[in-house]
Amino acid sequence: MSLISELTWRGLVHQLTDPGLGGRLESPHTIYAGFDPTADSLHIGHLVPVMALVRAQRAGHRPIAVVGGATGMIGDPSGKSDERNFIDEAQLERNVAGVRAQLERFLDFSGGAAMLVNNYEWMKDFSYLGFLRDVGKRFSVNMMLAKDSVSSRIEKEQGISYTEFSYMLLQAYDFLHLHRTHGCTVQIGGSDQWGNITAGIDLIRRVTGAEAFGVTMPLVTTASGQKFGKTEKGAVWLDAARTSPYELYQFFLNADDRDVGKFLRYYTFLDEQTIVGLDESVRTAPEKREAQRVLARETTTLVHGAAEAQKAEETTRALFSRSAVGEPGGALVIPPDAPSTELPRAELDGAGLAIADLLVRSTLCASKGAARRDIEGGGIYLNDERVNDPARLISAADLRDGVLLFRKGKRSYHVMRAK
Repeated sequence: MSLISELTWRGLVHQLTDPGLGGRLESPHTIYAGFDPTADSLHIGHLVPVMALVRAQRAGHRPIAVVGGATGMIGDPSGKSDERNFIDEAQLERNVAGVRAQLERFLDFSGGAAMLVNNYEWMKDFSYLGFLRDVGKRFSVNMMLAKDSVSSRIEKEQGISYTEFSYMLLQAYDFLHLHRTHGCTVQIGGSDQWGNITAGIDLIRRVTGAEAFGVTMPLVTTASGQKFGKTEKGAVWLDAARTSPYELYQFFLNADDRDVGKFLRYYTFLDEQTIVGLDESVRTAPEKREAQRVLARETTTLVHGAAEAQKAEETTRALFSRSAVGEPGGALVIPPDAPSTELPRAELDGAGLAIADLLVRSTLCASKGAARRDIEGGGIYLNDERVNDPARLISAADLRDGVLLFRKGKRSYHVMRAK
């Protein structure tokens, strides 16, 4: 199956700059996607273009992953309603290293099969006058103003800075540089990158006379319209120190029935027949959540490896079974991988602490108000017993084997260990 054919059945083609690109990609091409290091880790929104590069490599193409050490200093206005905050150079360097290490886990770089480059390497020696002469001269302001990433910001009161306005020129030059030095002919990105991608295609045509192409993929949202990958705790990261394998597993295990088929197509390498079968299981036996379990296992294995995925599954089974809480007064069975924090035992002396404060500290609830609402709605449990009083105080008498086991709803657990 060709790359475009596979991306199409997976629902991952939003726009093509050339309707005939599928046929062109029957032969090997060099294809790139860029990742600006705005943090020291990628999140699961980034995983869509990462997976597209992996699929491209499996289809016989050579992928290039560009870490934006230069463009990360500027900030891409695409899809953003406000100006980005600048990142200092020391933090940017840490971010580049973190993103680079993660990309190396997904692509095969042996023997030059894939490439990982930093656009700071070819931008650092550009003078301001040289860039205006060699790149800026090729673009009309009228064309730049027409791009959605710019026009949507100009319509807002705060407008757009000249710095972010210039971002598309930097990304366009990336495409030209990769075309000249590595024969790159295709750029892929999210649908919000259409303006930047087409700017690069135009620059290549004007400078070299050659053809280049672009593919955009839909931005991932849930059936409710929420931006995918956001929780009460923030983004769902690929870094285990930010989002544990257990938390990543839980995130996908909790996917809405309306979303799970789409996410199986986006985030796994399962074939079409297998996914269609899982779609059917959602329709006929949604209570079994078979598709969600497969999705959680596959994505956690992809990001963190099979051993971590197995641990997350075992943790889930232990926590969601009655064995997670022993007989009344008995010992709690707490899997070692369960999310946990330490709590100074002295804080539980006397009257103790308000349960709302502990729920916020555990991150199960975003605020005291949210904790009170969850309790009033019957969704909070302590040691497997429903909590009914939002004003309840938690003291040392509530400890079981030195821990407090909180649960929110059916699937979100947190262990507090008194020390």
